[in-house]
Amino acid sequence: MADEKLKEHFFGSSQRDQNNLPPPPMATKRNGMKNPVVAIAGATGAVGIEMRKCLKELNFPVHSLRVFAHPSEEGDLVEFNGHYYPCEVVKDNSFDNIDIALFSAGGVFSKEWAPKAAAAGCVVVDNSPEFRMDPNVPLIVPEVNGHAVKKHNNILANPNCTTILMNVPVYPLHKAFGVKRAVVSTYQAASGAGLDAMNELEQQAKDWVHKKPLTQDIFGRQYIWNLFNHNSPQYEDNGYNQEEWKMIEETPKIFEGPFKVAVTCVRVPVLRAHCESINLQFKKKVTLEEVYDVLQNSKGIRIVDDRINNKHPEPLDASGEFEILVGRIRYDQSLEEGYGIDMFIAGDQLLKGAALNAVQIAELLIQE
Repeated sequence: MADEKLKEHFFGSSQRDQNNLPPPPMATKRNGMKNPVVAIAGATGAVGIEMRKCLKELNFPVHSLRVFAHPSEEGDLVEFNGHYYPCEVVKDNSFDNIDIALFSAGGVFSKEWAPKAAAAGCVVVDNSPEFRMDPNVPLIVPEVNGHAVKKHNNILANPNCTTILMNVPVYPLHKAFGVKRAVVSTYQAASGAGLDAMNELEQQAKDWVHKKPLTQDIFGRQYIWNLFNHNSPQYEDNGYNQEEWKMIEETPKIFEGPFKVAVTCVRVPVLRAHCESINLQFKKKVTLEEVYDVLQNSKGIRIVDDRINNKHPEPLDASGEFEILVGRIRYDQSLEEGYGIDMFIAGDQLLKGAALNAVQIAELLIQE
């Protein structure tokens, strides 16, 4: 289990004094989409913890909650809405009485259990890469293609975090002006690799201060004071890593049409929230005023672009925020003025890049 002090520091405690609290409502049967029985698989992980917070902050109409975790955590209590729920281990028939299940327990788990949950009549919102490119599974960013939720066969896919963060500000510009090509560089925090990675970065800082050998269990290298190619596996035939290829493959599916992306993904020594440098080449000439107008009227975006005071998107400011921060908006000087822009964004990978997007997909299920 990840270090409890770190978990408490960044996400709040998962197990507190439960004296005098009423017992949680228990699900003995399905309750329907208007007031669903909800499950979280991977409930004690970084994303699972944020899923509970998002359900609460968005006033999601949860009738009752089921939480699934690693067998070593069976019986541990997690808090939600003033009640404490015991962690369960997934077994056959676990999803028989569940309406919506939010999965964030990894691809191996999803590959085995999502089809079983779907067959039991439970609608799965999966945060793993397992079903993202399945032609029969909608890949949803609610601000972009929320209508596609109607096509689900009890499984919906949550896109990769960097894809989501890019798509939210890029899609409205693509819709308004037509984007010929996007060139993106990502600056990805430890949070993208989970609580243990965040723990290792913090421990390396302590090791450095005390002149001890650096702990290198997660990334196998010095992380603090360093940048390195994203740690996902490499494709030997084209030189891209899997994180980059996800953005290239997933974006056209979400945009429901061709879209060209060139991307480089880098891991940076930041605890939480990813950043991206985005260059867009347009099919027609536009003004910065038009770009600002589109972004200001798009959901899920907050413009932070103060040139005088050098105040632009930063991961510290994006951490814990639902919105994606967008700034450094300027003409691409390598093109005829108006045919391209550069911008910089920061977004919370654990929230809009994962947990929040999943809960927003579940909201669409209720609306539908």
